[in-house]
Amino acid sequence: MQPYPGARQRDALLTSRMIAVEAGVSAATVSKVLNRRPGVSPATRERVEQVLSRHRDIRRPSPPPPGLIVDLVLNDLDSQWSAQVVAGACEVLQAAGATMAVSGLQAEPARTAAWLGQLRERRCDGVILVASEPTPRQHLALASRGLPVVVMDPVGAVDAGVPTIGATNRAGAIAATEHLLALGHRRIAHLAGPSHFQSSRARADGFRTAMERAGQEVPHGWLRFGAFDTAAGRAQALALLDDAARTGQPPPTAIFAASDHQALSVCTVLRERGLRVPDDVSVVGFDDLPLTGYGQPPLTTVRQPVREMAALAARTLLRLVAGETVDPPRVEVRTPLVERQSTAPPPG
Repeated sequence: MQPYPGARQRDALLTSRMIAVEAGVSAATVSKVLNRRPGVSPATRERVEQVLSRHRDIRRPSPPPPGLIVDLVLNDLDSQWSAQVVAGACEVLQAAGATMAVSGLQAEPARTAAWLGQLRERRCDGVILVASEPTPRQHLALASRGLPVVVMDPVGAVDAGVPTIGATNRAGAIAATEHLLALGHRRIAHLAGPSHFQSSRARADGFRTAMERAGQEVPHGWLRFGAFDTAAGRAQALALLDDAARTGQPPPTAIFAASDHQALSVCTVLRERGLRVPDDVSVVGFDDLPLTGYGQPPLTTVRQPVREMAALAARTLLRLVAGETVDPPRVEVRTPLVERQSTAPPPG
């Protein structure tokens, strides 16, 4: 049997990943057959058992050996959020003796093709995709190489067999909005992230849910989708305030932004307009990045434990590389509210 694609011949021990490649199935399927678990069709089970019968010396896989190469793939490399991801994954992988390669990959066919070629050259052992929606081409290419994949903060739907690490985005948004409502705010706007992001839609839904429970309507234009970066936050805040001025509508007394980057831009725009935070307008962010505690004023925000999420994604991938089955395949970490000085009761 040929060694599995994209890996070194480390020792004579046959692993379940090698069996998976020879049988044309996933390592998880091999694990189910070995442990007599359900969820495998009779034809597939027979095919795996035929391969196993040719290699009777298979044993339970040992922990990942040193020398592993893991590819961490991010769409955005230029943010504190991404820096936290890299730090969390690196800590776990280094402790396991693995090497981490960091790639920046946008949804561009040329970049995708180049990245897939680099995986082959690096003889990569596994992939962590961050804030990503794996394309069918990526799925096929990774599966053909026998590479395990973990998706952190998935953009959209992910195949059922792929482990994902996410956050309780909706619950965090509800907590942020209810905090503002408890302070007495009723005119609350939400600056959301990209409309096609799963996390962004969940946060927007949490905002709407909390407002509906309180019997409050959201005026037209007070829920704006955009992006998670500072430029988007600035553009959204300017548009929100300009629309209020043009229509003669009272401006919001509180703004909940879907990311800390957006929220910090909101604070800057408010100061430029002569408004004080939180005396005139309260501001809440989402992420609890390190910089938020040093703002003027320090930012009230929802804590998304990004570094811990990345560490969990790395540990999950190491388990897959070792041939283990990950159950449950989707994990969501808690997102508690962190109260600081950017929120207060509304003026008057």
